[in-house]
Amino acid sequence: MNLTASRALRAGVLLTCLFSTTAAFAHAHLKQQSPAANALVTTVPQALTLSFSEGIEVKFSGVTVTGPQQIKVPLGAVKLNEKDSKQLIVPVEQSLKPGDYTVDWHVVSVDGHKTQGQYHFSVK
Repeated sequence: MNLTASRALRAGVLLTCLFSTTAAFAHAHLKQQSPAANALVTTVPQALTLSFSEGIEVKFSGVTVTGPQQIKVPLGAVKLNEKDSKQLIVPVEQSLKPGDYTVDWHVVSVDGHKTQGQYHFSVK
């Protein structure tokens, strides 16, 4: 009887660990971006591209870009790449002037989890 209780306890701990680990990976994490984080670009981007670890619900996701003197950059509507539901495309509506830029993003993944983050790049 004592052996069975010990096995049940170990099985319960194992299942708890497995489900906890799965939940931790259920969020969309930013995997790649263009312009790249901390990059110094010489060609002004026409759009930002953000690639995530899982599919994104574009209706509940957004991006803002703040430039020199904390001025918000006008952006077009955020859309999904037609061939990749993990990639957001954000059109930049005006040419970026030289300086430092901050990209703030928030997304909701297809499983309903919200994540957010920030990165920086510079235009020469």
